[in-house]
Amino acid sequence: MQPIVAISNLSKTYSAGFQALKNVNLEIRRGEIFALLGPNGAGKTTLINIICGIVNRTAGEVKVAGKDIIANYRAVRSMIGLVPQELTTNAFETVLADVTFSRGLFGKPANPALIEKILKDLSLWEKRNAKIITLSGGMKRRQMIAKALSHEPEILFLDEPTAGVDVELRRDMWKLVRSMRDAGATIILTTHYIEEAEELADRVGVIHKGEIVLVEEKTALMRKLGKKQLTLELHTPLSEIPPALGGHRLELANQGHELVFTYDTQGERTGITALLDELGRAGIGFKDLQTHQSSLEEIFVGLVRGRQ
Repeated sequence: MQPIVAISNLSKTYSAGFQALKNVNLEIRRGEIFALLGPNGAGKTTLINIICGIVNRTAGEVKVAGKDIIANYRAVRSMIGLVPQELTTNAFETVLADVTFSRGLFGKPANPALIEKILKDLSLWEKRNAKIITLSGGMKRRQMIAKALSHEPEILFLDEPTAGVDVELRRDMWKLVRSMRDAGATIILTTHYIEEAEELADRVGVIHKGEIVLVEEKTALMRKLGKKQLTLELHTPLSEIPPALGGHRLELANQGHELVFTYDTQGERTGITALLDELGRAGIGFKDLQTHQSSLEEIFVGLVRGRQ
Protein backbone atom coordinates (compact mmCIF):
# COMPACT_ATOMS: atom_id res chain seq x y z
CA MET A 1 0.00 0.00 0.00
CA GLN A 2 1.26 3.48 -0.90
CA PRO A 3 2.31 5.46 2.19
CA ILE A 4 0.17 8.50 2.97
CA VAL A 5 3.37 10.54 3.56
CA ALA A 6 6.66 9.70 1.85
CA ILE A 7 9.81 11.69 2.67
CA SER A 8 13.01 11.13 0.69
CA ASN A 9 16.46 12.61 1.39
CA LEU A 10 14.93 15.67 3.05
CA SER A 11 17.28 18.36 4.36
CA LYS A 12 16.75 21.85 5.72
CA THR A 13 19.44 24.45 6.34
CA TYR A 14 18.37 27.89 7.58
CA SER A 15 19.93 31.10 6.31
CA ALA A 16 22.11 31.42 9.42
CA GLY A 17 23.71 28.09 8.53
CA PHE A 18 21.95 25.85 11.05
CA GLN A 19 21.08 22.48 9.55
CA ALA A 20 17.80 21.44 11.15
CA LEU A 21 17.24 18.29 9.08
CA LYS A 22 19.83 15.97 7.53
CA ASN A 23 18.86 13.54 4.78
CA VAL A 24 15.61 12.41 6.41
CA ASN A 25 13.86 9.37 4.94
CA LEU A 26 10.51 8.41 6.41
CA GLU A 27 7.22 6.79 5.38
CA ILE A 28 3.96 7.21 7.28
CA ARG A 29 1.30 4.54 6.74
CA ARG A 30 -2.29 5.41 6.03
CA GLY A 31 -4.49 5.07 9.11
CA GLU A 32 -1.77 4.79 11.75
CA ILE A 33 -0.81 6.84 14.78
CA PHE A 34 2.86 7.68 14.36
CA ALA A 35 4.72 9.23 17.29
CA LEU A 36 7.82 11.28 16.54
CA LEU A 37 10.04 11.58 19.59
CA GLY A 38 13.08 13.75 20.10
CA PRO A 39 14.59 16.29 22.48
CA ASN A 40 14.21 20.05 22.02
CA GLY A 41 15.87 21.21 18.81
CA ALA A 42 15.87 17.73 17.28
CA GLY A 43 13.96 18.88 14.16
CA LYS A 44 10.45 17.64 14.91
CA THR A 45 8.64 20.93 14.30
CA THR A 46 10.75 21.75 11.23
CA LEU A 47 9.82 18.42 9.69
CA ILE A 48 6.11 18.97 10.32
CA ASN A 49 6.23 22.53 9.00
CA ILE A 50 7.87 21.40 5.76
CA ILE A 51 5.21 18.73 5.16
CA CYS A 52 2.49 21.31 5.85
CA GLY A 53 4.03 23.85 3.47
CA ILE A 54 4.95 26.40 6.16
CA VAL A 55 8.73 26.02 5.77
CA ASN A 56 10.56 25.47 2.48
CA ARG A 57 12.82 22.46 2.14
CA THR A 58 16.47 22.86 1.13
CA ALA A 59 16.73 19.49 -0.59
CA GLY A 60 14.80 16.26 -0.97
CA GLU A 61 11.25 15.30 -1.75
CA VAL A 62 8.00 15.10 0.20
CA LYS A 63 4.85 13.48 -1.17
CA VAL A 64 1.42 13.25 0.41
CA ALA A 65 -0.86 10.58 -1.08
CA GLY A 66 1.56 10.43 -4.00
CA LYS A 67 1.43 14.19 -4.68
CA ASP A 68 4.45 16.46 -4.39
CA ILE A 69 3.75 19.04 -1.68
CA ILE A 70 4.97 21.98 -3.77
CA ALA A 71 3.62 21.08 -7.22
CA ASN A 72 0.24 20.20 -5.69
CA TYR A 73 0.22 22.55 -2.71
CA ARG A 74 -3.50 23.36 -2.52
CA ALA A 75 -4.64 19.76 -2.96
CA VAL A 76 -2.14 18.49 -0.41
CA ARG A 77 -2.82 21.21 2.15
CA SER A 78 -6.56 20.49 2.05
CA MET A 79 -5.79 16.94 3.17
CA ILE A 80 -3.88 18.12 6.24
CA GLY A 81 -4.96 19.41 9.61
CA LEU A 82 -2.30 21.00 11.82
CA VAL A 83 -2.35 21.74 15.52
CA PRO A 84 0.85 23.76 16.07
CA GLN A 85 2.87 23.74 19.26
CA GLU A 86 2.31 27.44 19.94
CA LEU A 87 -1.14 28.74 20.83
CA THR A 88 -2.26 31.02 18.00
CA THR A 89 -5.90 32.07 18.12
CA ASN A 90 -8.23 34.82 16.99
CA ALA A 91 -8.58 36.01 20.56
CA PHE A 92 -11.68 38.18 20.15
CA GLU A 93 -13.64 35.77 17.93
CA THR A 94 -16.14 33.30 19.34
CA VAL A 95 -15.36 29.59 19.39
CA LEU A 96 -18.12 28.68 16.94
CA ALA A 97 -17.37 31.47 14.49
CA ASP A 98 -13.63 30.72 14.47
CA VAL A 99 -14.07 27.01 13.75
CA THR A 100 -16.75 27.68 11.11
CA PHE A 101 -14.52 30.25 9.40
CA SER A 102 -11.58 27.83 9.37
CA ARG A 103 -13.67 25.29 7.45
CA GLY A 104 -14.54 27.93 4.89
CA LEU A 105 -10.86 28.77 4.35
CA PHE A 106 -10.42 25.36 2.75
CA GLY A 107 -13.36 25.90 0.41
CA LYS A 108 -15.60 23.42 2.20
CA PRO A 109 -19.36 24.09 2.21
CA ALA A 110 -21.02 25.02 5.49
CA ASN A 111 -21.81 22.03 7.68
CA PRO A 112 -23.23 23.17 11.03
CA ALA A 113 -23.94 19.58 12.13
CA LEU A 114 -20.31 18.58 11.68
CA ILE A 115 -19.02 21.65 13.52
CA GLU A 116 -21.42 20.92 16.37
CA LYS A 117 -20.18 17.32 16.58
CA ILE A 118 -16.53 18.41 16.64
CA LEU A 119 -17.17 20.96 19.39
CA LYS A 120 -19.15 18.44 21.42
CA ASP A 121 -16.45 15.77 21.03
CA LEU A 122 -13.95 18.30 22.38
CA SER A 123 -16.24 19.46 25.21
CA LEU A 124 -16.40 22.93 23.62
CA TRP A 125 -20.08 23.11 22.71
CA GLU A 126 -21.10 24.89 25.90
CA LYS A 127 -18.36 27.45 25.15
CA ARG A 128 -19.38 27.96 21.51
CA ASN A 129 -20.46 31.58 22.03
CA ALA A 130 -17.56 32.48 24.33
CA LYS A 131 -14.73 34.64 23.01
CA ILE A 132 -11.51 32.65 22.70
CA ILE A 133 -9.64 35.13 24.90
CA THR A 134 -11.79 34.00 27.85
CA LEU A 135 -10.86 30.31 27.54
CA SER A 136 -8.33 28.51 29.72
CA GLY A 137 -5.08 27.29 28.19
CA GLY A 138 -6.39 23.74 27.92
CA MET A 139 -9.62 24.86 26.25
CA LYS A 140 -7.65 27.00 23.79
CA ARG A 141 -5.70 23.88 22.88
CA ARG A 142 -8.98 22.08 22.23
CA GLN A 143 -10.12 25.05 20.14
CA MET A 144 -7.04 24.65 17.94
CA ILE A 145 -7.77 20.97 17.46
CA ALA A 146 -11.37 21.82 16.50
CA LYS A 147 -10.08 24.25 13.85
CA ALA A 148 -7.71 21.60 12.49
CA LEU A 149 -10.57 19.11 12.21
CA SER A 150 -13.11 21.51 10.71
CA HIS A 151 -12.28 20.72 7.06
CA GLU A 152 -12.24 16.94 7.62
CA PRO A 153 -8.53 16.29 6.97
CA GLU A 154 -7.19 12.84 6.14
CA ILE A 155 -3.97 13.56 8.03
CA LEU A 156 -3.72 15.32 11.37
CA PHE A 157 -0.44 16.69 12.71
CA LEU A 158 -0.36 17.25 16.46
CA ASP A 159 2.77 19.13 17.50
CA GLU A 160 3.03 18.77 21.29
CA PRO A 161 -0.79 18.77 21.54
CA THR A 162 -1.01 18.30 25.30
CA ALA A 163 1.75 20.68 26.40
CA GLY A 164 0.41 22.62 29.38
CA VAL A 165 -2.78 20.57 29.48
CA ASP A 166 -3.91 18.91 32.70
CA VAL A 167 -4.13 15.13 33.02
CA GLU A 168 -7.91 14.95 32.56
CA LEU A 169 -7.84 16.98 29.34
CA ARG A 170 -4.88 14.98 28.10
CA ARG A 171 -6.74 11.71 28.48
CA ASP A 172 -9.80 13.19 26.75
CA MET A 173 -7.56 14.10 23.81
CA TRP A 174 -6.09 10.61 23.74
CA LYS A 175 -9.61 9.23 23.44
CA LEU A 176 -10.37 11.63 20.59
CA VAL A 177 -7.15 10.73 18.74
CA ARG A 178 -7.95 7.03 18.94
CA SER A 179 -11.49 7.61 17.64
CA MET A 180 -10.10 9.59 14.69
CA ARG A 181 -7.66 6.79 13.86
CA ASP A 182 -10.51 4.28 14.08
CA ALA A 183 -12.45 6.44 11.60
CA GLY A 184 -9.57 6.21 9.10
CA ALA A 185 -7.49 9.32 9.77
CA THR A 186 -3.71 9.25 9.96
CA ILE A 187 -2.24 10.91 13.05
CA ILE A 188 1.34 12.18 13.32
CA LEU A 189 2.13 13.15 16.87
CA THR A 190 5.18 14.86 18.35
CA THR A 191 5.41 14.81 22.09
CA HIS A 192 7.66 15.25 25.11
CA TYR A 193 5.35 12.99 27.10
CA ILE A 194 6.76 9.51 26.56
CA GLU A 195 3.63 8.05 28.17
CA GLU A 196 1.64 9.67 25.36
CA ALA A 197 3.58 7.81 22.68
CA GLU A 198 3.49 4.60 24.69
CA GLU A 199 -0.27 4.93 25.14
CA LEU A 200 -1.24 5.96 21.60
CA ALA A 201 1.32 5.09 18.95
CA ASP A 202 1.30 2.23 16.49
CA ARG A 203 4.84 3.08 15.43
CA VAL A 204 7.54 5.26 16.94
CA GLY A 205 10.22 7.32 15.23
CA VAL A 206 13.14 8.90 17.06
CA ILE A 207 14.78 12.03 15.65
CA HIS A 208 17.99 13.49 17.08
CA LYS A 209 20.04 16.41 15.76
CA GLY A 210 18.04 16.45 12.53
CA GLU A 211 18.48 12.76 11.76
CA ILE A 212 16.07 9.86 12.07
CA VAL A 213 17.68 7.48 14.55
CA LEU A 214 15.15 4.69 14.10
CA VAL A 215 11.57 3.89 13.10
CA GLU A 216 9.99 0.83 14.66
CA GLU A 217 6.69 -0.74 15.62
CA LYS A 218 6.16 0.32 19.22
CA THR A 219 5.75 -3.20 20.58
CA ALA A 220 8.70 -4.48 18.54
CA LEU A 221 10.87 -1.59 19.73
CA MET A 222 10.12 -2.29 23.37
CA ARG A 223 10.73 -6.00 22.82
CA LYS A 224 13.96 -5.44 20.90
CA LEU A 225 15.57 -2.70 22.98
CA GLY A 226 13.76 -3.12 26.26
CA LYS A 227 15.32 -5.27 28.91
CA LYS A 228 13.62 -7.20 31.64
CA GLN A 229 15.12 -7.52 35.08
CA LEU A 230 14.48 -9.86 37.96
CA THR A 231 15.44 -8.41 41.35
CA LEU A 232 15.94 -10.80 44.22
CA GLU A 233 15.91 -9.46 47.78
CA LEU A 234 18.46 -11.59 49.63
CA HIS A 235 18.25 -12.94 53.15
CA THR A 236 21.94 -12.23 53.65
CA PRO A 237 23.80 -9.49 51.77
CA LEU A 238 26.65 -10.44 49.42
CA SER A 239 29.96 -8.61 49.06
CA GLU A 240 30.51 -10.07 45.58
CA ILE A 241 28.85 -12.37 43.07
CA PRO A 242 30.05 -15.97 43.59
CA PRO A 243 32.12 -17.37 40.66
CA ALA A 244 29.61 -20.23 40.33
CA LEU A 245 27.05 -17.68 39.11
CA GLY A 246 29.38 -16.04 36.59
CA GLY A 247 27.46 -17.43 33.64
CA HIS A 248 24.48 -15.16 34.34
CA ARG A 249 24.06 -11.42 33.75
CA LEU A 250 24.04 -10.50 37.43
CA GLU A 251 24.89 -7.43 39.45
CA LEU A 252 24.61 -6.49 43.08
CA ALA A 253 22.46 -3.56 44.20
CA ASN A 254 21.34 -1.88 47.40
CA GLN A 255 24.68 -2.50 49.14
CA GLY A 256 24.59 -6.22 48.38
CA HIS A 257 21.06 -6.79 49.66
CA GLU A 258 19.68 -7.29 46.13
CA LEU A 259 20.77 -9.43 43.22
CA VAL A 260 19.64 -8.14 39.81
CA PHE A 261 19.36 -10.53 36.85
CA THR A 262 18.94 -9.03 33.35
CA TYR A 263 17.56 -11.38 30.72
CA ASP A 264 16.49 -11.43 27.09
CA THR A 265 12.76 -10.95 26.56
CA GLN A 266 13.00 -12.54 23.10
CA GLY A 267 14.86 -15.69 24.06
CA GLU A 268 13.16 -19.07 24.13
CA ARG A 269 14.37 -19.51 27.69
CA THR A 270 14.86 -16.70 30.19
CA GLY A 271 17.37 -18.60 32.29
CA ILE A 272 15.46 -17.82 35.48
CA THR A 273 14.87 -21.46 36.41
CA ALA A 274 18.55 -22.32 35.96
CA LEU A 275 19.55 -19.27 38.00
CA LEU A 276 17.25 -20.17 40.89
CA ASP A 277 18.59 -23.74 40.90
CA GLU A 278 22.18 -22.47 41.05
CA LEU A 279 21.31 -20.01 43.81
CA GLY A 280 19.92 -22.91 45.83
CA ARG A 281 23.04 -24.99 45.28
CA ALA A 282 25.18 -22.00 46.31
CA GLY A 283 23.17 -21.61 49.51
CA ILE A 284 21.94 -18.13 48.59
CA GLY A 285 18.40 -17.56 49.82
CA PHE A 286 16.01 -14.75 48.96
CA LYS A 287 12.88 -13.47 50.63
CA ASP A 288 11.23 -11.57 47.77
CA LEU A 289 11.51 -11.03 44.02
CA GLN A 290 10.09 -8.63 41.46
CA THR A 291 10.41 -8.05 37.73
CA HIS A 292 10.80 -4.77 35.80
CA GLN A 293 10.29 -4.15 32.07
CA SER A 294 11.95 -1.16 30.39
CA SER A 295 9.56 1.67 29.56
CA LEU A 296 9.60 3.53 26.26
CA GLU A 297 11.11 6.48 28.13
CA GLU A 298 14.09 4.42 29.28
CA ILE A 299 14.59 3.12 25.74
CA PHE A 300 14.37 6.65 24.29
CA VAL A 301 16.82 8.11 26.78
CA GLY A 302 19.27 5.29 26.07
CA LEU A 303 19.04 5.82 22.31
CA VAL A 304 19.60 9.58 22.50
CA ARG A 305 22.40 9.27 25.05
CA GLY A 306 24.18 6.88 22.70
CA ARG A 307 24.09 9.55 19.97
CA GLN A 308 25.51 12.42 22.04
